[in-house]
Amino acid sequence: MNRRQILASILALCACSFPSFAADSPWPAKSVRIVVPFPPGGSTDVLARLLAQRLSEKLGQPFVVENRAGAAGNIGTNAVATAPPDGYTLGLTTSGPLITNKLIYKDMPFDAEKNLTPIALIGEIPLVFVVNPSIPAKNLKEFIELARANPAKYSVGNSGRGMTGHLTVEFMKMNNRLDLLSVSYKGDAPAMTDLLGGTIQAISSPVTAFISNIQAGKLRGLAVTSKVRSPALPNVPTALEQGIDLEATIQYALVGPAGLSRAIVDKLNAEVNTIIQSPEGRAKLAEFGAVPGQGTPEALGTLMKTEGAKWKQVIETAKVKLD
Repeated sequence: MNRRQILASILALCACSFPSFAADSPWPAKSVRIVVPFPPGGSTDVLARLLAQRLSEKLGQPFVVENRAGAAGNIGTNAVATAPPDGYTLGLTTSGPLITNKLIYKDMPFDAEKNLTPIALIGEIPLVFVVNPSIPAKNLKEFIELARANPAKYSVGNSGRGMTGHLTVEFMKMNNRLDLLSVSYKGDAPAMTDLLGGTIQAISSPVTAFISNIQAGKLRGLAVTSKVRSPALPNVPTALEQGIDLEATIQYALVGPAGLSRAIVDKLNAEVNTIIQSPEGRAKLAEFGAVPGQGTPEALGTLMKTEGAKWKQVIETAKVKLD
């Protein structure tokens, strides 16, 4: 073998060895982006920035939040679903893109169960049923009795058609055979204005926007819809405590593209669970009335399936569809 052949052999050996070396390099070896499918400043964005800061400190590489809002969270979540499964694109998204949007929207660019890898449940924000203090009901059970006794008299607002607040009213109507008018607004603020003014009698929406008004006595909280009471509203009982079969929360979850390696998933799951169960993490979640999540990636995957089955029945019964 001459010198040229020897050199060619060495170069070929190096070329073959390099991909193996790169593949075996520890993760993360560069910056990681966390896509948030909603605008800056909201609860999803705030939680993502907390995780990004603490993961950067723990894992030694920058974790950078990227906001890609639009289409009820579908645009940003699709950016995660179509990214390479190398661990450098993650998403912090909610139950809309993960569970209910595919049941409501005519054209969905991804299937959450097929195109995403569950990593960790960050937390759950319950909904709250609130009324104007002029309404005589002191709890949700009494409100249901009022509605039964006065068909079509009571209107319940929500922050948007197809949103969890709207679906929860339809769920309650279906389970309790109620004749309630569900009124959809473009956000919580106009709904709250009409509630305070007496145009509507109640609102079903995530607790976050209503904490201060309930604490100030301007609105009366009838029930929260989680398994346990919201840390932000400890005096408002759950619907389950009142004997009403009504559980509805907005889940916040960290996900990655389908095919993400188990080693990366396990590392992220352990770190995220540590962050959200820390005093800092629990306090940040409590600001939004959220209950901290925890558990394995498999538990998150199971939650997505069971919630999907529950809301599918509600959506089909109420004929909720959006273009």
